[in-house]
Amino acid sequence: MATSPKAPTSSWVAFSAIFVIAVDQWSKYWAVGALSDRSIDVFWKLRFHLVANTGFAFSTGQGLGPILGLVALVVVVVLWRMRSRFPSTVGTLALGLVLGGACGNLIDRALRTPGWGRGAVVDFIDFRFWPVFNVADMAIVIGVLLLSVTMWVEQRGGLNGA
Repeated sequence: MATSPKAPTSSWVAFSAIFVIAVDQWSKYWAVGALSDRSIDVFWKLRFHLVANTGFAFSTGQGLGPILGLVALVVVVVLWRMRSRFPSTVGTLALGLVLGGACGNLIDRALRTPGWGRGAVVDFIDFRFWPVFNVADMAIVIGVLLLSVTMWVEQRGGLNGA
């Protein structure tokens, strides 16, 4: 009996997404506890500074939480269904990063006060010259960049499943 090529891809996408969700949620738990009454200067311009983001990227769209939650949920479902289209190791990891990041921020919107769709995403990584962000945001950006490069290279026949 032949093994389905989707099984390893699905497992690795799920594993990397769950890893991102765990690190993201742990870091947000830490940030809420440690930064509620202070900021921590790390080095140069980097500091940890707690911000509640009810909008989306770069704190735009404040108050659109229910719509953003729905859009994020649709994106997660669509990306999960597309997982077999990214058979390379880099593509699998990248897809897991995007899914994990989207789920991490979706968890905030769903579970943080005041509830579904209206919860604020916890942001705390602050370079003072860039909008404040979190681990989920980093995973999404890195994942999208990796997916873009992977798709570009694969379209030119350069990665063939590597």
